[in-house]
Amino acid sequence: MVDINRIPHSLEFMTEKGRVALSYIDQRKLPDELVIETTADWKQVVDAIQTLAVRGAPAIGIAGAAALALFVTNNGVQSDLERVAEEIATARPTAVNLRWAISRSLEEIKGIDWSDVPNKLINLVLRMEAEDEATNRTIGHFGAALLGDGSNVLTHCNAGSLATYFYGTALGIVYCAAEQGKINRVFADETRPVGQGARLTAWELARAGVPVTLICDDMAASLMAQGTVDAVLVGADRIARNGDTANKIGTYGLAVLAHEHGIPFYVAAPRSTIDFDLEDGSQIIIEQRSPEEVLQHPINGVDVWNPAFDVTPACYITGIVTEAGVFSPSDLTSLDPAVL
Repeated sequence: MVDINRIPHSLEFMTEKGRVALSYIDQRKLPDELVIETTADWKQVVDAIQTLAVRGAPAIGIAGAAALALFVTNNGVQSDLERVAEEIATARPTAVNLRWAISRSLEEIKGIDWSDVPNKLINLVLRMEAEDEATNRTIGHFGAALLGDGSNVLTHCNAGSLATYFYGTALGIVYCAAEQGKINRVFADETRPVGQGARLTAWELARAGVPVTLICDDMAASLMAQGTVDAVLVGADRIARNGDTANKIGTYGLAVLAHEHGIPFYVAAPRSTIDFDLEDGSQIIIEQRSPEEVLQHPINGVDVWNPAFDVTPACYITGIVTEAGVFSPSDLTSLDPAVL
């Protein structure tokens, strides 16, 4: 039986008994250990974001807003606000949700007395958490309607409850569809080099009671060729206004494979992940990660190219599932706040 509540929240902003702190699952320790860290230090939150203890575009957005709230709450100096905000916003460059959350935080406190700022930012973080779960459940509802009974879906990286406050985007669709009896099995790519699929998605789905099979990244083509995959569901870290989508490295290849095999390829993300300031995916900054993620023991004369993300062109995307509904990439501009 599917039970999403068996999965703990990836993070939780704590305001009980006069204490303000962020509690989060250290995802570097999964699946071997479920370790929950709690800190009132904004710098530790930034480090958690950079080292992938907290990861997933929606989750790092909330964590970033929490870091700023912790800074101002714990005797932060007003003159340092912009510097600290920029340091948080640039902790990871590809996911737009991080800067979006910081921009929203700064807008929330514009023009108010400094003494009122802590409560304003604390309440904003709590609101963001509630909004994120509601958004994800709505995405799940719209996405589940795209799947038929007995569906086998393939997913890449982790766009589940661990990547959000709770419930997930791509896996939110899986959970909603599973509750409706539509999911036969989820195939999870291991997602080299950090193994978010092997360590996080497989753990999360199994904990929730969803049938899951782990595959190596290079097995996806053979699986599709056998006619086993009915749909591909992935999340997103930034979507340009034309629908080009940045997601975990390897997503682009899956989209091409799905196109070749006639399999629908869906991207699930909140509207906050759409960057209407970018015309297309060529303008998305791709984060480069440490060579040690690929090659733990250096080999003399060998260097490593380790981009964390790639960009899937809109032409390979069947639909983008948001809390406002399902859109073709060419229709995303209808969601532009400047147009609404």
